[in-house]
Amino acid sequence: MQEWTLESDAIIGLPIDDLAMRVLDDAKANGEWNWRNWLLSAQQTYGKNSQAMLALTEAWAWLANRGLIVADVNQSAEQAFLISRAGHQALEEGLPWLRAVQRLDVELVMELEARARPQFLRGDFEAAAFIAMKEVEVRVRELSGLPNELVGVDLMRQAFRPGREGKEGGPLWKEEGHAGEAVAVMELFAGALGLFKNPASHRRVDFSDPTEAAEVVLLADLLLRQLAK
Repeated sequence: MQEWTLESDAIIGLPIDDLAMRVLDDAKANGEWNWRNWLLSAQQTYGKNSQAMLALTEAWAWLANRGLIVADVNQSAEQAFLISRAGHQALEEGLPWLRAVQRLDVELVMELEARARPQFLRGDFEAAAFIAMKEVEVRVRELSGLPNELVGVDLMRQAFRPGREGKEGGPLWKEEGHAGEAVAVMELFAGALGLFKNPASHRRVDFSDPTEAAEVVLLADLLLRQLAK
């Protein structure tokens, strides 16, 4: 362990993922292979503060639980570890990327698992967001039977158009629902496609914030689940 400039109170106050990534970065920089040895080294600096040492120990547990470090079977010590592929990627991409990946660490509908998640994990956030919303568009068209010429917002408005004053509603309008809810559903789908899918069709959208891209994928997941009801 390098001599850190962090005070004990700062270590205790850091979010566990932030602290863990600092620990991992230090271990990599120093070629550390035994997490217990790392903690023994840290004890020389922070040993008088049991809460700081507990936080550092929790950081190692956090890294192991998320697969960022794995056991080194070539070493006899139980505490021997290697930084995993995911760990190296997390160090390279940074904490915001890691947090976004964890935000997306839920079961997605089959279409998004197959198409959007791989793009996201490769770091192509714009493609992941676009593909996710494209899947919503494709599914709405399949369920509604509307022509291919209708896309994006127009497709959503036609598919979910509420029936009123003797006029027939869209193919996906549910007559038994409240009129206000029917409008809300139409606007929800139209707004999502208009904001997160259509702009990417016409100009470059910079989803440099992986958290934003993750939220778009999760929104698409919610919309697809609503269509499955």
